[in-house]
Amino acid sequence: MDGNSGCFGNFIQRSKPYIAMISLQFGYAGMNIITKVSLNRGMSHYVLVVYRHAFATAVIAPFALILERKVRPKITFPIFMQIFVLGLLGPVIDQNFYYAGLKFTSPTFSCALSNMLPAMTFVMAVLCRMEKVDMKKVRCQAKMVGTIVTVAGAMLMTLYKGHVINFFWSSHIRTHSVPDTAATDKDWLKGSILLIFATLAWSSFFILQAVTLKRYSAQLSLTSLVCFMGTLQSIVVTFVMEHKSSVWTIGWDMNLLAAAYAGIVSSGIAYYVQGLVMQKRGPVFVTAFSPLMMIIVAIMGSFILAEKIYLGGVLGAILIVIGLYSVLWGKYKEYQEKEAEAILPEAIKSNTATASDVQSNMAVAVITVPVPQPPLIVTHAPNA
Repeated sequence: MDGNSGCFGNFIQRSKPYIAMISLQFGYAGMNIITKVSLNRGMSHYVLVVYRHAFATAVIAPFALILERKVRPKITFPIFMQIFVLGLLGPVIDQNFYYAGLKFTSPTFSCALSNMLPAMTFVMAVLCRMEKVDMKKVRCQAKMVGTIVTVAGAMLMTLYKGHVINFFWSSHIRTHSVPDTAATDKDWLKGSILLIFATLAWSSFFILQAVTLKRYSAQLSLTSLVCFMGTLQSIVVTFVMEHKSSVWTIGWDMNLLAAAYAGIVSSGIAYYVQGLVMQKRGPVFVTAFSPLMMIIVAIMGSFILAEKIYLGGVLGAILIVIGLYSVLWGKYKEYQEKEAEAILPEAIKSNTATASDVQSNMAVAVITVPVPQPPLIVTHAPNA
């Protein structure tokens, strides 16, 4: 029983990173659908980014203040600059570009194109020497080929649209669906370029977050600081880009739901969980689960938004998924090698300790063995 419970406990421990990242993909998928509805109804994506991170800061900051009051490192100037750039890369650049690209395309297309994230993160990790490339090893070849295939899939989605793929439920759903006011004005090429820039910024965010966590290991505090910094920077950007005070109006409607959901789930919880997993598995592993989000969004978008799915998007998505899991397979093999290298020194130490114990026991045994004495020979003096 103890052996079975121990094996089950090890399985759960090993499965935690996978469960966490799969759960986040469901959260991201819901955010894409809700946000698309809100943007179609006229909400400014600049204002949405501000409210999103204001919600995230309000939810995460109290937990950070209470739970990490004793372990929170001091903020030095280099750490402050890293947090400032993190707020600029994630909340400001990535999300504003992503929402703008989402307006011109669709949730499924946006999720599929953002599957370039692991490939971009891998390339940037190699450039920053966070990933080692040895082309003699199969796992490194798999990561390189997967990166090339992923980029090729993204380019196919961007440059080729193709015919609309109709599902058996499409004709029924579209008669009752939410009307897409921007459907006739979509500029897919412009939206694709915006989404690629957003993915590049998001990859940079992951790399810098991994670096910052080595100096500032309090994940909750780092999450709340990044969200707070992103809120301030987004306010400045919104005042520059939006000149009407009416854009800030928000009521008890879909706009409020989109801001609250995206802030709490996709910013606050997501930043924190990604940081925890990243400390154990690295930034490439964290970004390797986005195809699941694409599948979820495609199903939900087809039912809820009645969005059109094109042949070019399907073919490109298939290439992206193949390349992506080639990268993930290479990362898994690399993780196994690191585990084996970590276990080997411990085994050597334990064997060395065991050998020394045996030698000491043998020494004690040798010392404690009684030395045999020669037989006593009694000689009698001759009788006189």
